[in-house]
Amino acid sequence: MHWIEVSVTLPPNLADLAASVLEDFGHQGVSIERDDIQPDHWDEGELPPPDKSIVRAYMVADPRAEAARLEIDAALAAYGLPPAVYQRVDDQDWAEAWKAHYHTTRIGRRFVVRPVWEDYTPEAGDLVIALDPGMAFGTGTHATTRLCLMSMEDLMRPGLSVLDLGCGSGILAIGAVLLGAAHVTAVDIDPVAADITRENAEANGVADRITAMHGSLESVRTSARRFDVLLANILARIIIEMCDHGLGDIVRPGGVAIFSGIITEQVTDVSAALNRAGYRVTAVRTEGDWVSIEATRPA
Repeated sequence: MHWIEVSVTLPPNLADLAASVLEDFGHQGVSIERDDIQPDHWDEGELPPPDKSIVRAYMVADPRAEAARLEIDAALAAYGLPPAVYQRVDDQDWAEAWKAHYHTTRIGRRFVVRPVWEDYTPEAGDLVIALDPGMAFGTGTHATTRLCLMSMEDLMRPGLSVLDLGCGSGILAIGAVLLGAAHVTAVDIDPVAADITRENAEANGVADRITAMHGSLESVRTSARRFDVLLANILARIIIEMCDHGLGDIVRPGGVAIFSGIITEQVTDVSAALNRAGYRVTAVRTEGDWVSIEATRPA
């Protein structure tokens, strides 16, 4: 299979806007990197602010690609963003492309996300997630994932049961176990994501506490299982649709939920949908134009 890498280089304050354009076309999401970071200086706290960021996505090189390209060009132009650069790659190049732009990153107070091909010596208190995202979304480089991990640091308690709905690479499921979750059920509509989550769980030594499966909200809801914590790093429109199809039923009364993949303009609509589904919004966390919503299901 062949792929097309789509990249946009632009000022950092515009990166999230470009990502919101590309996420509708990219296979399993997008990545955002600063274009001048040196591999041996991964801690952003030690670096000056970046001059430019690069937003990347990959789409299948099939007959639909040209139409997608025209839509991307039109959307970027409508927002006044720089044009995209398109490059054809094969499966092997896809994997290597991630490695070239993905480095060890500290997130929140304790999490460190380390690509499996990089070494890192943990500091006291670090929760290290070794990750190979493969062809699944969730590298920790995108604000939506970072927001979820930071919310998890505040809300997770040891011994809870967790549902990671739309698990991608398994980064949130692994993070939940490192924070003390008794067990995580990780579900994704993409079977590749479920496979990669299992592989990453094994690599982090937590496979016995994560069950990854190909499935959807419906398959979870009809199983009659209920969870203490729900993690849903998916698109806002999907969250809203799920609220009308039982999303409020899968969290136990008194449980908590973290929703991400939301931009600022969507917060009101998502919050209203969550209220209809039986959740009570307790906090909103932001990074740039991206937002995560923390909610409870009242007892």
